[in-house]
Amino acid sequence: MGMGELIVLTGPSGVGKGTLLRSLLQRHPELYLSVSITTRAPRPGEIDGKNYYFVNRSTFERMVTNGDLLEWAEFAGNLYGTPRQAVEDQVRQGNRVILEIELQGARQIRKTFPDALQIFILPPSLLELEYRIRSRAQDSEDAITRRLQRARAEIDAASEFDIQIVNDDFAKALDRIETTLFATAAC
Repeated sequence: MGMGELIVLTGPSGVGKGTLLRSLLQRHPELYLSVSITTRAPRPGEIDGKNYYFVNRSTFERMVTNGDLLEWAEFAGNLYGTPRQAVEDQVRQGNRVILEIELQGARQIRKTFPDALQIFILPPSLLELEYRIRSRAQDSEDAITRRLQRARAEIDAASEFDIQIVNDDFAKALDRIETTLFATAAC
């Protein structure tokens, strides 16, 4: 069995990464989604070990010190990271592993896994992105402002990625991700 592949899915908060990824995984259950670790509190309906591994800050910091994370970043006052062992095991077993992570983490992955396929999801416009973030009704006005400021910087970095996909039509964006992944797999 050959080595697997690491796939990084990145884009600004509110762009639809999670929704696209859920649909992709329903269509392709053979893909392995890496579950991230975070210090933020669970949102209603989130399940520890399924949506995230929820840990306290000292546990997270210990994992960073011990080298247990492939990448990590701070976002909106919380820490997020990717558990190293599970991802490396899956890749060694020949599986295709998807990471849904922030820009800072994607840049870290590029250094440790330079062959990872990196996909950046773009909003159709900043105005549409703001509408999507506000429609979730999960954030304070300050948090929305921070997310939008960060989104501008992240969008400016889209050209660093192998593939850029605009999520202006959900079905087309999902098809483009599928085409990218499975055309790459055939190479």
